Amino acid sequence: MAASTQSPKENHVACTLPSGYVARPAQREDVPRAVALFNTCSEHLTGESPNSENDLRVEWSAPAFDLTRDTRVVLSPDGHLVGYAEVWDTAPPHVVAYLWARVHPDHRRQGIGSFLLAWQEARARQAVDKAPSHARVVMRAGALDRDRASIQMLEGHGFTPVRQFFRMLLEMNAPPADAVWPAGVTVRTFVRSDLEETVRATRDAFSDHWGHVDTPFDQELEEMAHWIDTDEDFDPLFWYLAETEGRIVGVALCTPKRYEDPSLGWIHTLGVRRPWRRRGIALALLQHAMFHLYHRGKTRVGLGV
Repeated sequence: MAASTQSPKENHVACTLPSGYVARPAQREDVPRAVALFNTCSEHLTGESPNSENDLRVEWSAPAFDLTRDTRVVLSPDGHLVGYAEVWDTAPPHVVAYLWARVHPDHRRQGIGSFLLAWQEARARQAVDKAPSHARVVMRAGALDRDRASIQMLEGHGFTPVRQFFRMLLEMNAPPADAVWPAGVTVRTFVRSDLEETVRATRDAFSDHWGHVDTPFDQELEEMAHWIDTDEDFDPLFWYLAETEGRIVGVALCTPKRYEDPSLGWIHTLGVRRPWRRRGIALALLQHAMFHLYHRGKTRVGLGV
């Protein structure tokens, strides 16, 4: 869902917390309690617990992310962490502010979600002054299709559905066939010296994806370096690079496990640079990733589209 930033009179969310509840920026020591909240919310909707402390520590320590500026937690009268919100507006040209929030199921329908959305809107408005004068600045938030309460709240505050995304899973009950590569294309795994070219290839592959916004290359490079250096689950043997004449033309960047399901291998990024599309490289990368994930003990594979 997305909403354009408007003047306060046009689309301003005004509310307060229930009596006894307090809000403050998140702190690094909140990681265990925040992850517990996120998983409680996920279990309530899907029965899964997909969030890990490792993932949140990586996210909260991202180079351009500032906990004081970009997050809020809500504490109940007895001190439990029952609400969380964040805004990602970290890179020029500052034309999209990404919103994400959670409220504990036992503390919903008390105005906490609306309070957090009001804070997010105020924080997102800071992007307007940083964006080009002619630009349209939007807030973007997502919700699971079964989470009708969140969808209704977002729509009630001016958000409009603009795009759907799907999570796709495959049970591999037998060894999948390995890839057949187009002539002149080879595949290998990532090494650290590939970082800059991998970022360039990924940017090129997704430059025409829906909602893509060009951000400074150096900042994206710094963010990916942070991710691979601090994520304890990162394994370069699961990053597959397709090459032709020594140039990376496609990537399948995978993670060997998901917190909620150790048997699930996840294809985080799958893309091919435009000049090399329609040659079977993306299919070969997908098959190669599935083949190697299976032979490393993964019986299920997933990706988002």
